[in-house]
Amino acid sequence: MNAPTHHGERTAHLNTAGTGRMPDAVHAVLARCTALDDRYGPAALRERPGGMTHPGLHARLAALLGVRSGRTVLTTGAAQAFEAFARTTVLGPRDRIWTTPHEGVANLTALHALRERTRCRLEVVPLRPDGDLDLDWMRTHLDEDVALVSAVHLSAACGTVNPVEDIGRLLAPHRARYTLDASHSVGLLPVDAARIGCQLLTADGWRFLRGPQDIGFAHLAPDPRTDPHDGPHDGPRGPYDGPYDGLAEGLAEGLAEGLAEGAVRAPAPAAVAALGAALDHHTAAARRPHQDLLPLLRDAVRDTPGMELLAAGRQQAGVLAFRHAEIPAAAIRRGLARRGVVLAKTVAHEHPLHPAGRITAPALRACVHHDNTPQDIDRLRRALTEVLREEHAAAVPVPARAALAAAGPAAAADPGPPPSPYRTARPARRRGHLTLHRAN
Repeated sequence: MNAPTHHGERTAHLNTAGTGRMPDAVHAVLARCTALDDRYGPAALRERPGGMTHPGLHARLAALLGVRSGRTVLTTGAAQAFEAFARTTVLGPRDRIWTTPHEGVANLTALHALRERTRCRLEVVPLRPDGDLDLDWMRTHLDEDVALVSAVHLSAACGTVNPVEDIGRLLAPHRARYTLDASHSVGLLPVDAARIGCQLLTADGWRFLRGPQDIGFAHLAPDPRTDPHDGPHDGPRGPYDGPYDGLAEGLAEGLAEGLAEGAVRAPAPAAVAALGAALDHHTAAARRPHQDLLPLLRDAVRDTPGMELLAAGRQQAGVLAFRHAEIPAAAIRRGLARRGVVLAKTVAHEHPLHPAGRITAPALRACVHHDNTPQDIDRLRRALTEVLREEHAAAVPVPARAALAAAGPAAAADPGPPPSPYRTARPARRRGHLTLHRAN
């Protein structure tokens, strides 16, 4: 639940895409697990129901993802699951990997390492002018050299909802394997992995599911060659010779082997038990009607002078990115936090391929979820106005402030827009840690 501030108001938590605020029921499970660990040691917790192999938890995860039970694996996070998959994937120099501008830096790093190890090509699917993925470009350039397509369901950079089912249908007749990062969509949007048609889906438990830190999960789809009645597509797949065999091994065995050998760290039993409580809370909350607060959030930001919304495609959910023309994001975030409004500051290296990430100045990211209220948005609106007024006043030199004060209240009330001390003429620094083939 949202805790009260020192003024008696509850905190307006608008950073669920970063870390969701855990419900009371999840806190209670963690407290009981901690007490049990303190009294009897960690072995006692591992031996209790709700541990790593508890079938009820995997059944609930399967229901959440629209798949059959027995195909989910628990990890400490989506990035860890994807890294384990990429580390065990076998490709060749002629193979191509597609990623998108929405990819986060953790998955990009894993793909970059895969490219360096196998000497394959890593290409970026371009965006259309409206901010959506260019599916026409994908249709034109898709061939049997494309071995892997890595996509993101909901962009953490700016809230774009990508057409993941359309991508699945496009890839279905071809050799390419399809992995999906659902870290920011699970718990916010309906996720049906079978309809999407991906072979690997990864997600975090601490964002919109509002579970504890350091737990996530992956869904591994059945191999359509050995289990044709349980595959995600009705149509036939393409050729299965050559590198596909290694890729299938990476999908099905990489995580399991990593967990067995200790190369992939298993989540703590307390986190597993708390994730079960978070899933119960999410199921109950999803049945209740709730208001889509994103339009209210967008209006609150758009109506604030000097704020610029960052483009997010034609379909958007839950996440809004914006910045001020003059005042740094860090200063605004700190000012909002002092007023009980919590949101995130984003920086370029988190999404280095996205247009929003290529902007030199950091941006702000606000998120809304089922636990937010219209009052949270009103509070953000008021707090933004106060913070900007405060920052503009601080930018006025001290002698000018004294002159304004001497001129009387009317002059002091409206000093006019002073020259911003935040603007800089320094050119944007280019980052060289990722070298990709960008489509024209």
